[in-house]
This record gives sequence, C-alpha cells and structure tokens, in this order.
Amino acid sequence: MAEKQNVIHDGEQNGEGEPQSKKQKVEDGSVSEGILLGYGNPLLDIQVVGTEEFLKKYDLLANNAILAEDKHKPMYQDMTDTFKEVTYVPGGATLNTIKVAQWLTNTKNASTFFGCTSKDKYGSILEDKAREMGVNMQLQYTEKEPTGTCAVIVTGENRSMCANLAAANCFTDDHLDNPDNWALVEKAQFYYCAAFPLTVSPKTVLRLAKHSHEKGKTFCMNLSAPFLCQFFKEPLLNTLPYVDFLFGNETEAVTFSKENELETEKIPEIALKIAAWKKENKDRARMVIITQGDLSVVVAHEGKVQEFEVIPLKSEDLVDTNGAGDAFVGGFLSQLIQDKPLADCVRCGNYAANLVIQRSGCTVPDKPEFK
Repeated sequence: MAEKQNVIHDGEQNGEGEPQSKKQKVEDGSVSEGILLGYGNPLLDIQVVGTEEFLKKYDLLANNAILAEDKHKPMYQDMTDTFKEVTYVPGGATLNTIKVAQWLTNTKNASTFFGCTSKDKYGSILEDKAREMGVNMQLQYTEKEPTGTCAVIVTGENRSMCANLAAANCFTDDHLDNPDNWALVEKAQFYYCAAFPLTVSPKTVLRLAKHSHEKGKTFCMNLSAPFLCQFFKEPLLNTLPYVDFLFGNETEAVTFSKENELETEKIPEIALKIAAWKKENKDRARMVIITQGDLSVVVAHEGKVQEFEVIPLKSEDLVDTNGAGDAFVGGFLSQLIQDKPLADCVRCGNYAANLVIQRSGCTVPDKPEFK
C-alpha cells in the first residue's frame, strides 16, 4: 500500500449503500458514536510503590508478571490497606487499546467496550474511570467472582505484576443477545479484540468477526502473547480468516511462525505469510502490523512490506513499557476509524506508544497533542 493511499477506500460500503468514509467521518478527529467496539478482559490495575517486605509476603519477584494463585488473592485489599498512595487504572489489553483510541477522538462514546466485572468496589472504580475517558462501558456483571485486578508493585525501576482474571473469566456469549447490546454491535463499523478473550469466550470473538465479515465492516485483532499462539492455537486460527488488521510484536510473530511451520524467523517474511493466510473476504487483503520495541514497525499488505521508524527515546525517559503495544494499537485505530492513510495510522500508533512508555502504567494526559 502506498503511503498516500487511504486504508479504507472511499468506494467500500458500510452495509447501507453509502461509502463508509463519507458517512462516518464528521470532521478531523470527530467520528460517529459507537463506531468502534471492543471485547476483552477488563482488569483494574492497582499500583503502589511497594517494599521488598511486601513482595516477600506474597512470594513475588521484583520484576515479573504472573497470574494470581490462591495465596495472592488477599493481596489486592492488603495493598489498599497498607499503602497511602494507591493508583487505580482501568486496564486489560483490549480496554487499554479502546481507551487510548477513545482519548484520541473528539467524540464521547465513539467506542464501546464489552467485558465482565462484578458490582463491587473495584468494578465501580474501573467502570467509572473508563467512562470518564469517554468509553461506553456496556458490561456483563457476575456474582461468581470479584472484579478482575492486576497488582502492580513498583520497587525502584522494577515492576512486579500479578493478575487475577476473576470476573473477566465469567463473560458469556449471551451478553450479545441483549437487544440493546446487539444494537451496539450493529452500529459499530470497526471491531477490536486482543487474543486474550479467546481463553474466555472464543464464541464471542468469532461471532463479532463473522458479523463484521458479513456486513462488510472491519475486524481487528492482536496476537497478544506467545502462549496464546501456542495453547489457544485452534480458536486463534478459527478467527484469523475474518481478520482484516492483525497486530502483534516480534516475539509473538516468531512464536506464531514456529507453531504454524512458516519456516522463518524474519519478521517481514512472517508478516507477509500471515497477511497471505486464508481470508474469507478475498476482495480485501489482510494487513499485518508487527511492532519491534525500539526497532521499526513492519507492515505487510498485498504482498509488499513497508517499515516505519519509531520515535527515538532516551533511556532515562523510559518509565514503563507495559501497555506500549496496546497504546500503539489504540493510536493506529483512532486514525483508521477516521479513514486516514496508513502512514498517519502508524504515526499516531508510535505517538501513543512513545507517550505511554514515559508514564507509569497505560495512562495518558488530559488531552492529546497529536496533530
């Protein structure tokens, strides 16, 4: 794709006989309400500046990321009780991306988010903070588990993260059967799912993907983590034929290549092979976007590869790389839903990622400065 060519062509239809770009775009930075819908695992990040003693109390390493075991479950309330300064950030991979995309638009409720929480204290904080950012939170609620949380314990330059999916694991596909929720699905023109919800409700992911395909809309997905390419390979490959834009990082791409015998570890070659993977809509080529940390972003589309340089950053300005990939996708999607050229989508992705890694957690200032 040439850099000046629109990502969504003016001639593509939105299912109502009107060119999608002309119907959806209002003015620069403004889009219609509900244009973007995401489904994922909502988690409330609970962040504190901790101590070695607190880490030892819960058998945690200073710089690690794990899933919570039973011994960790009392820790979340303990953090709130023990430390004076506690920061709460609505998170989870898909919600991180959706909230960044929302932040970069001029339209409240441009984005909708589906996921499962509990009607408890942490669930209220997560929902309220995401709504404050303009996201239309349409959650499913459960009494079986508490709201999912992720402990982020900072000691010096290290971060120990411990995620308890809890209620996020309880999401069920019948949430889409609610007429109000399905109306939001039909209203959306773009859909985004990290691969993490494939461990919870692959049926929901596939249902959204098939709807997008049937209505000529745009479905976007992320490889998200190497273990998903390994242990949830079947639901991932079941969804891939419906994916129009696939994101991932270099580690995930190499794991996908190994698991699917692509016989290469070269990122441009992997991206080209995934882009050429079987696709239900044969009239619209898949685009694959692979980030590589401080190396260039690789984009494969229609048999060609482009590379885009990232924004340089001094090592002393780097605060926290967690959420950088999610932020990149959020920036990219914020321009994609405005029918911007590929170069602008990548540029905004790089802007968002660069901003987030200079802050603690996947957080953003009040207003963006992206032009």
